[in-house]
Amino acid sequence: MSKSILDIQNLVGYPPKNALLHGSTKRLVDEFLWHQPDKGIVASYTPKKRDVKDHFDLFRGVDQIESFAQASIGACGVFSECKKHHLNQLQLKEKFVPTFISIGQVIFHYYLMVDETFICMANIKFYKFRQMIADGRIYKVPRELDLKQYFKDFNAEDLKNYNLSKDFKLVAELFDVTGRAIKKDILF
Repeated sequence: MSKSILDIQNLVGYPPKNALLHGSTKRLVDEFLWHQPDKGIVASYTPKKRDVKDHFDLFRGVDQIESFAQASIGACGVFSECKKHHLNQLQLKEKFVPTFISIGQVIFHYYLMVDETFICMANIKFYKFRQMIADGRIYKVPRELDLKQYFKDFNAEDLKNYNLSKDFKLVAELFDVTGRAIKKDILF
């Protein structure tokens, strides 16, 4: 494992495999592009063949929701809980299980296919008592765009207003995506 979350200021450039507690075949985040812990995150993913198997190369809406939840309440929740409890992610995993509790509403505007990169833009609305709520959007990324370069000067106001070039295509709007870290001793 690379650096502990305790050693970093935000998730930009940090490997999603170290920030998310999901196994590799269930992880739907490739890269963290922008992150301000108390505001939100921008993350990208490109659907793989395994993600669209038996679905006509279409990356399903349910998987888009899962990718958004992993990028927002998953990664941001793990980051914040590690910092709050002064634990690295492995120690956190021993004590808590990250859970996806609910979603308010999703409006789909477009679709995604295999090999089409998209971004999840998540605004954190609430974080307290190991629970996080986020709103956000998913956008299809223009081909050949250098996402690291594009988001290098991004800021919290840009996130709040979804300031992107018109080349990005709105795929979905998500509201009240909610997750909570549940103590393992309660579950088991």
